[in-house]
Amino acid sequence: MAQERSGAVTFKGGPLTLVGPEIKVGDAAPDFKVIDGGLAEVTLKSSAGKVRLISVVPSLDTPVCDAQTRKFNEAAANLPGKVAVLTLSLDLPFAQKRFCTTAGIDKLQVLSDHRSKSFGEAYGVLIKELQIHSRAIFVVGADDKVKYVEYVKEVTEHPNYEKALNAAKTAAN
Repeated sequence: MAQERSGAVTFKGGPLTLVGPEIKVGDAAPDFKVIDGGLAEVTLKSSAGKVRLISVVPSLDTPVCDAQTRKFNEAAANLPGKVAVLTLSLDLPFAQKRFCTTAGIDKLQVLSDHRSKSFGEAYGVLIKELQIHSRAIFVVGADDKVKYVEYVKEVTEHPNYEKALNAAKTAAN
């Protein structure tokens, strides 16, 4: 049975339970199996040798998630080439693809964890009560070690974009 962290985050002030461990800086990044817009499997190893900035959102179809994804898409153009920017949610890949086309998201990879929730459980972002991901940011180095973590305490709030981007730039140098 997966670990549960009661009250780890809130949604509009109400406490929620996250399923999975709390990832910390220095941890080995857990592997995962998610799918891309073409339904192909993507794992941590799919971007081996790169620094990964992983932006986790509850649903692309909400204002904060939309803004977060647009912000990282825009920032991706100014990151070193060895940084891969990934956005993960439990949205279906078809909905993700439609969102990316409509929003002009073309500098990052949007991935769906809907099939097995393996990312959510491995990175401790699956909200038990709502069965969506909590908002979080992870930076994983080319050495597959976690360099930066932010679990956004209130799911409806924005992450610290500058800290995440700086961590990705630092890890790439």
